[in-house]
Amino acid sequence: MSKIRLAIAGIGNCASSLIQGIEYYRKHPGEHTGILFEDIGGYKVTDIEIVAAFDIARGKVGEDISKAIFASPNNTEKISDVPRMGAVVQMGPVMDGAPEHLRQFMAVADAGPVNVGAILRESKADVLINMLPTGSAEGARYYARQTMEVAKIAFVNGMPELLASSEEYTEMATKNGVPIIGDDFKSQLGATILNRALLEICLRRGVRIDRVYQLNYAGNTDFVNLVFRGKSKHLTKEAALKSLIPYEVDISSGFAIVTNQKDRKIARIEIEARKWGGAPLRISTELSVNDSADAAGVMVDMIRCAKLGADRGVAGRLISASAYYAKHPPVQFNDEDAFAMLNEFIAGKRES
Repeated sequence: MSKIRLAIAGIGNCASSLIQGIEYYRKHPGEHTGILFEDIGGYKVTDIEIVAAFDIARGKVGEDISKAIFASPNNTEKISDVPRMGAVVQMGPVMDGAPEHLRQFMAVADAGPVNVGAILRESKADVLINMLPTGSAEGARYYARQTMEVAKIAFVNGMPELLASSEEYTEMATKNGVPIIGDDFKSQLGATILNRALLEICLRRGVRIDRVYQLNYAGNTDFVNLVFRGKSKHLTKEAALKSLIPYEVDISSGFAIVTNQKDRKIARIEIEARKWGGAPLRISTELSVNDSADAAGVMVDMIRCAKLGADRGVAGRLISASAYYAKHPPVQFNDEDAFAMLNEFIAGKRES
């Protein structure tokens, strides 16, 4: 198989963990820990190569991506050294990507924005993955248009703007003959997927769920951003839980900043419920993860699924990959059904 030529919008912690991880598996060819699918349509994790990258931060713009992924304010845990890659981070449009609460952590580069669509064509990118900061609604839509309308390549939306779930952007993908996957990463094994598993156990065992609460806290700039403009993240996270329960339940999620945790996220999950005879039941659990590695383990599959869909001429939503890997897919399924659908898609037994 050919390589997957990847473009990235937003060179933050998630991009850093993704790129470091790909290099880690190149250095350890016999290591499969952390990889869900070793092979997706003939594509291995190490078949992904970065050919274009966009950001707006001073210290990243103009640098080889191997250096930019370690530039401040990135603070994810280091997985691997990364050799020079020959892909320079280019200046994207600022738009709504640098609100005041983020400017205390990063300065905007003194450069004019490039023509993203032209760069995507020149680099012969196959897929663009969108990892802009939460709340960058204008920026997300700009990159979606440049990717699908101008460059006419596959688009993966890793942030909680509803693009794959939108009729407008689905029609854009369909019209231009490209696949779209999204919206918002469902971590490899993060708070949402653990919470969903606990809720499914309750439902299967006849337990009535009354209240669900999830508090997430970390010290990266993503959590700074979530505290100040995390409305869309609340929506995708809560939708991923509500979709499982066939009745109204009080579900709430929250975010907090603890700066010295850096990219280490801790999630507290609380479930209040009733079982036989109305007897009360309470589940309380804590999860601690490397936040960006949790995203990277999912992103690497979404990228390969997007390329596989493009190879097969699929236009529009990739329903199975979105359902399994995204918090707010166009169509919600329980995780067991979504996993079965994904395997059928990879095997070529279903179109999307």
